[in-house]
Amino acid sequence: MRFDFTDDQRDIQQTARAVLTARANPQHRRRAAEGGGFDHALWSELAELGWAGIAVAEDFGGQGLGLVELAILTEELGYACVGAPLLGTVTAALALTHAGSGAQSERWLSGLATGKVSGAMGLGGAGRNREAIADAVTADVLVIIDPARRAGLVAERAQAQITPLDVVDTTRGYAYADVREGAALTGDVAGAVDRATIVVAAELVGVCQAALDLTVGYAKQRKQFGSAIGSFQAIAHTAADMLRHTESARSATYYAAWTADHGSPEELALAASMAKAAASEAGRAVTAAAVQMHGAFGFSWESEPHWYFSRAVLDARALGGTAFHRARIAELVARQRVAARVG
Repeated sequence: MRFDFTDDQRDIQQTARAVLTARANPQHRRRAAEGGGFDHALWSELAELGWAGIAVAEDFGGQGLGLVELAILTEELGYACVGAPLLGTVTAALALTHAGSGAQSERWLSGLATGKVSGAMGLGGAGRNREAIADAVTADVLVIIDPARRAGLVAERAQAQITPLDVVDTTRGYAYADVREGAALTGDVAGAVDRATIVVAAELVGVCQAALDLTVGYAKQRKQFGSAIGSFQAIAHTAADMLRHTESARSATYYAAWTADHGSPEELALAASMAKAAASEAGRAVTAAAVQMHGAFGFSWESEPHWYFSRAVLDARALGGTAFHRARIAELVARQRVAARVG
């Protein structure tokens, strides 16, 4: 089987890269982080391009495209390390599309699709299950999943207790979100979470690719002992490992995105966990190597690699990290084998 993007999908990829290269450059990212918030003008521009509603049905003002197209877009967001609340908005929209009631969809999806309303989605509940939720600080609507009960709630901001967090990724607002008065999601909560998980994996793929490109560029121009450091075996082998991690995560992620559009719920569950396990591992490994390969400069405020490392640390944990998804893969495969024997 050969998987490749269609012409329309490549257009999405190229347009996103061009827009974000011009509008979400390193200087813009640094100003936003130093200002303690995202660029509202950039967010408005991205919303006007229809990006927030790329996977929302046309009936609600979206483009009605699939998860592959959304993954392509989200990879580019990761590549540019964009701080606008697009990840939270598109994952909240996915959750409402697949798990929300008709009334919940009517109330929220049009606003999310046009960017007039921003969203956030993540794990809540008590104890260790809850996580730092990206874009929750500014979200108008929150979708909170309690993995222990395999249930979800949707709530407007006034119904949630938001606890902002001081984290390494300063390009976004992260928070704990506790919801006690929200409305229950009545649809396919597990499928909604799987789709959102794939979107986060796609952002990690973009983060990895950017870190790899930065590192290769630096290794070609940085010289020691009269030679570019990229000519040294230890550097070259590290870069090869970074490429291996990135491409493995990319293959798993786009297979999962395709499965979300064409596969069964069982296939989706396994593919989503495979993608997130690979992407979480890749995100941490590739960005850490990028920092190391840049030497002491790699984690300075003026350098680029630390932005990607910080984003990868938070994305790697979102909606379950490597260990969680590996355990889930084992459980799902075991169930399949038992079912095959019984059948």
